[in-house]
Amino acid sequence: MKYNCIVIEDEPLAMERMVSYIKQVPELSLAETFENAASAMEYLKSNTIQLIFLDINLGEVSGIQLLETVHIDCPVIITTAYPDYALRGYELNVTDYLLKPFGYDRFLQAVNKVKHLAVIKENNTPANFIFVKTENRVEKIFFDDILFIEGMRDYRRIHTRHKKIMTLQTFTDFEKNISPAIICRVHKSYMVAINKIETVAKGRIYIQSKSVPVSETYKHQLFQILGK
Repeated sequence: MKYNCIVIEDEPLAMERMVSYIKQVPELSLAETFENAASAMEYLKSNTIQLIFLDINLGEVSGIQLLETVHIDCPVIITTAYPDYALRGYELNVTDYLLKPFGYDRFLQAVNKVKHLAVIKENNTPANFIFVKTENRVEKIFFDDILFIEGMRDYRRIHTRHKKIMTLQTFTDFEKNISPAIICRVHKSYMVAINKIETVAKGRIYIQSKSVPVSETYKHQLFQILGK
């Protein structure tokens, strides 16, 4: 699938970087760029777009105000230097929230999330498992078996209901392939299965007899998923 996309960004250097990143992804086609939200809103009235890259601080009309005002059917990836709007962004159903400065790898991760969600929507049958490389084999793990994933230097330890599995696959790999509504990043060293959470209290998540920390960076997304 080809994604016609637009970039709404008022910083010339940031715009130049975004255009460069987009050109490196074959599935993306840059339809137009805008320095302000008002011009983009007019464009969206008469043009069909599959993806929007949206800055927040845009002058008179902010990116958040655009999302609150215009009905948008396509995925939106926010690009901003300010983490303060993350919760509001997720409340408005943005697909991802990129904090500047971000590199090409993080940009590609966000695009891959858009593609992954599109496949799920098209098939209408979400994948309920993931394959991971462990030791000398590839093992299938069902999402419903996972309790949490723990970072251990170069390795990730997947705690399941039945056993623990060590893998070199990164948190980025898991985030690209698993919806945060199923298994959510809650700390630089942890992801947890949402349906296995028993209690969240005083900055920690309790799952069975285990306790997992929640960091400031990820707690807004967690509480948004939990509806709190």
